[in-house]
Order: sequence, then C-alpha cells, then structure tokens
Amino acid sequence: MPFRRPILASLLLSGICAAPVPALAGGFYLQEQAPKETGRALAGAGAAADDPSTIYFNPAAMTELSGVQTSIGGIALMASAHQANRGTYRTVPTLPGARVPVSGNDGGQPFEKVIPIPSFYITAQATDRLWLGLGVNAPFGLKLDYDDGFFGRYDSLYTNLKTYNIQPSAAYKLNDNFSIGGGVDLQYVKATLTNALPQLSPLAPADGFARLKGDDWSVGWNAGLFYTNGDTNVGISYRSAIKHKLTGTQSISGLLGPIAAANGELDASAPLNLPDIVTIGFMHRLTPRLRAMISARWYNWSTFKGIAITTATGTSNKELDYRDSYSVSLGGEYDVSPALTLRAGTMFDRTPTNSQHLTTRVPDGDRAWLTAGATFNVSPAFALNLSYAHTFVEKANIIRPDSYYPAPATVTATTLSQTSGNADQIGASLTARF
Repeated sequence: MPFRRPILASLLLSGICAAPVPALAGGFYLQEQAPKETGRALAGAGAAADDPSTIYFNPAAMTELSGVQTSIGGIALMASAHQANRGTYRTVPTLPGARVPVSGNDGGQPFEKVIPIPSFYITAQATDRLWLGLGVNAPFGLKLDYDDGFFGRYDSLYTNLKTYNIQPSAAYKLNDNFSIGGGVDLQYVKATLTNALPQLSPLAPADGFARLKGDDWSVGWNAGLFYTNGDTNVGISYRSAIKHKLTGTQSISGLLGPIAAANGELDASAPLNLPDIVTIGFMHRLTPRLRAMISARWYNWSTFKGIAITTATGTSNKELDYRDSYSVSLGGEYDVSPALTLRAGTMFDRTPTNSQHLTTRVPDGDRAWLTAGATFNVSPAFALNLSYAHTFVEKANIIRPDSYYPAPATVTATTLSQTSGNADQIGASLTARF
C-alpha cells in the first residue's frame, strides 16, 4: 500500500507537530498554573514565595512556607479564534499548474466556551531545614474543533492534546538567606488529531478523513535556587525538556479511486519534545504594605527542528524550525488590610512559532496580558485567591502548503488564512495553612 506513508506524514506534520508549538509561552504551553500568580501576570513566579504553587515555579522557595500548606484551584480559560479565508487553494494532479479554490465556511469558534485548567499543590516543613512538596497540574494543552466544511480542513479539523504533570519536590534551607530545591516531573500526554484529505479530483462528492491517536508517559526534572534578605527575594529555576514518544494508531477513510488503497488503520509513533524553561524572578518590598515584582522566562523551543513519523512503511521527516521564545512580567501587590491584598500585572509573551510554518491547528501570535487579582484572608488558616486576565493575541497570516500522496498523484493544498483571537481567564484557589 504505497500511499500510507505520505498520508500519515501529512496528518502528523499538520497535527502533532503543531502540538509541541504553541496554544498558550506561545503555543500550547499553559502559563496558567496558579490563580494567585495569574493575578500578577506571573511576575511573582520563582521569587514571591507566598503560596504552595511555588513548587511549580521554583521549588527552592518552599522554605518560606511554614508548617503544612496546600492550594487547590483552577482557571477557566475562555479563548476565541477566528479564521478568515485569504484564497485557500489546491492543485489537481492531471492539470499541472492549475489552482482550484477550496471553498468552505470559516470554521466557527473552534475553542470550547470554557477550558478548565486545574492545579493542586501541597508543601510540608519536615524539619527546620527540609521541606517536601507535591504538585499536580496540566502544563501543556490545546483543544480546537472546527465546523465541518471549514476551508482549512486539509490543515486541521479537530485537535485535543492534554498533559498531566505530577511533581514530587524537596527543598533545603542552607542558611537564613539561601535555599535550594528540586523535583521530578512524571508527565502523561494524550493526543487526538484529525483533518480532511483531498481527493484526486476536486469534483469528488466528499473528502477523505484522517485521524491520529496516541499517548505516552515520560519523565523530566526541575531545580531552583532562592535568596532572601527579608525585603528582597531573588529566585532562579530550571525545568528540563521532556521527550515524549507518542504511540497509537492512525486511521484513514473515505479516499476514492487509485488512492483508496490507503484507507485503513496502522500503528504509528511520533516524538513530542517539550522545551526546557528557565525562570528568573525578583520581588522587593517597597513599603511594609507594597511589593513590586518582575520575572522573565526563556523557553528552549529552538531544539524543536522538526518531527519524525514512523509506521510500518518507514519514517518521514519535516523541518519546522521553531524559535526560542521568552516572556517578561511586571506586577505589584498592596495589602489593603490584614484581610485583603490587591494585585495587578502585565506580561509580554513571545510566540515560538515560525511564520513559515503556521497552522490553523495552533492559531498563535505574540501575546500581551493585563491582569488583576485579590486575596481574602478568611482566617489565619484559610485564604481565597481570585484573579482575572485578558490576553491580546497578535493577528497572523497563515500560508501553509501540505502535499499528499506520491507522484504522479500528488495534491498540494495551500491554506491561506488570517488568524485572530484573544482570551479571558478567571481563576480561583483556596490556600489552607496548618
């Protein structure tokens, strides 16, 4: 069945390769790992050391949390995206040089109305110098579902990528000023991706259909350093890259004529390499009630040069040429009273995607955040954290050619689209101290 390998490559390269890029440091990395941090646009990440969620941002800062503390919460992400057809077309094998327009609707609103992002953290002071902690969260994820008949259907139709991360950690206080910490990341990923497949003739009554499903467990690690002199905190942390190898099945149906031999199901595998992340944070107490914060993060996306798809028929490779990306946050908070703290922040988040390889599967651009939040200390043992963030996403032009089937039956579908969108987030968490 000579057509299986190219079709599988086309599916994966327009699907999973979009997964390790962005929906959210650009792409599908989810910045929203703690409602309290969202309220200050992650400006306190790594240095604020005032909530159990520091396990994720800098495990060394656990040493500032006395006794046993836990935080459970979630963020409701409400994202929108719009695709505008700018002349999407396809080729016809029997008519060299011909370009046939691909008709269809704009795909509708591909995101679910509300996307939940849960998190749970717990820290425990074991001795006067040793702290233990555990974090459970979802650091990468993306779900889009375009309407049937979408003009970009040969690029993507449905995307559902989920990760679940379990992070046991420990921190050790070297002295009154310095602490070190680290942990292990046990990470599960699951993906389902679909797209339409062009028939050889544009007059065919229906498209073909491709679906890829796969999952994997993998392991990474993290480490951090924390300094404090009472009024100033400085933190630096590192999260290692995690290399997944998704294994599952790829199915193809609905192809007609000579390419119908490719219909069926095959075992398939594809790598999904998630980037290293470095975070540097700074917090300074301007007055007894007012604190200023700044943080910066670097994402090593440039290690993701391409993707290899393997089936029983062989391996195909395609270059994607991702760029390193970064984000910078500024924020502050003010203690109105012992019972109420207000905070706000802003962040710039650069997308890692390469403009030559954009896809409707991960509609992304540079992002700017504006955020606000509050903490209500209900009692000495319990605090309620609330946050809101609005994300402005830069418009981007997609020019994506995807070729299907070996010569002389090759069909190239070129998706031409302008993508735009934005997102709102509402977060809440409950912190308990024992």
